[in-house]
Amino acid sequence: MNITFISAPAAGKGLLSSMLNEKYGFPHVSIGDLLRSVDDEKVKKQLENGEFVDNGLIAKLLKERLSRSDCKEGFILDGFPRNMTQISIYEEVCEKANDKKNVIIVLDISREIGEKRILGRRVCLNCGNVYNDLFPSSKSKVPGVCDHCGHELIQRTDDNLETYEHRYDTYLKETKPVIDYFEAHGNVYHVDGSVTAEEAFQNIEKIIGGYNDKH
Repeated sequence: MNITFISAPAAGKGLLSSMLNEKYGFPHVSIGDLLRSVDDEKVKKQLENGEFVDNGLIAKLLKERLSRSDCKEGFILDGFPRNMTQISIYEEVCEKANDKKNVIIVLDISREIGEKRILGRRVCLNCGNVYNDLFPSSKSKVPGVCDHCGHELIQRTDDNLETYEHRYDTYLKETKPVIDYFEAHGNVYHVDGSVTAEEAFQNIEKIIGGYNDKH
């Protein structure tokens, strides 16, 4: 099975993808991580501003990543496709990657909750753990220090209000039609992204189990 997460920013795609990877072993393929690994100032600027990156580059990165042997039994795709022009790329790379069915999971979240998640998010560059200064249950025990490894927590340059507002507006304009397309053509399931990660994960597991029972 291939699982594709689509959502507004800060709905928890990355965390839920990691949780699924840890339990089921499917590789987590994040478009954001692939693009951030590119040594190109133009691409970095586009990411910081919440802008779309050239489809040709995305297609190249995706084809290379999904062609690896660890994707043959399934994968978790995080953050793609984001607009209608990327659907053909998505369908092509998924078909070439393996013969597994694609399940689309949409994480629903309000603008207000997403804003708090973005502005309060703090990330450990050493181990990747994520915290949030605006949610008491998600704060690190020592401000600015990772509970897991003790390294410094940072705020990503694109985690600011201006970029978030732009990304959310872009989601409504560009990505919502993608969801409508998949609802008409594919296997789409909606999950409440405003609940805790544990609750959302349980709901996703029900979807995965129910889908496997049908197929």
